[in-house]
Amino acid sequence: MSFQPPITARQLESGDIRRVVVSLGSNLPNGKRLPGELLQDAFSHLERAFDAPLQMSSFWETDPECCPPGTPPFINAIVTGWLPCSLGPEQVLESLHAIEAAFGRVRDATVNAPRLLDLDLVCLGGLICQGPGLRLPHPRAHLRGFVLRPLAELCPELVLPGQAHTVLELVDNLPVSGDKKIPHRP
Repeated sequence: MSFQPPITARQLESGDIRRVVVSLGSNLPNGKRLPGELLQDAFSHLERAFDAPLQMSSFWETDPECCPPGTPPFINAIVTGWLPCSLGPEQVLESLHAIEAAFGRVRDATVNAPRLLDLDLVCLGGLICQGPGLRLPHPRAHLRGFVLRPLAELCPELVLPGQAHTVLELVDNLPVSGDKKIPHRP
């Protein structure tokens, strides 16, 4: 990875860059690599793919939502950083899918099946897209504890596009769940 200078106020004001938020999840091992290790490796792949310094939240263990019976708990995290505006949402999504494929993810018709790695583009700046293969912001991000709780660690005052409340306010309105922060990355 090449050296990236710090983000300047001019870049923020001029709109040369925009915040990317990616949700990471895994609930299956890959050989001897446990889900937390896969997320840490995916983080490294994201930094290389975007050639940008990124931040990753703590890991959170979450119960599966709307998944087939017997689905194991997920390990989730959020990655955020700043990308140049020249990198469009389709390119970002393509990079995420390529990383998933490199980790052995096979996309099939099974909805919410257990997976080695799931990378979701939550938002890219203030972009709103409603295409068949890309919806931004992620249509359910504002409802999902496994997205909001780790995102609140990194960007508590962020307002997702189309929302009126900050991430922290959205977290405060979530129902009680069994989600738990894992103090040390597994």
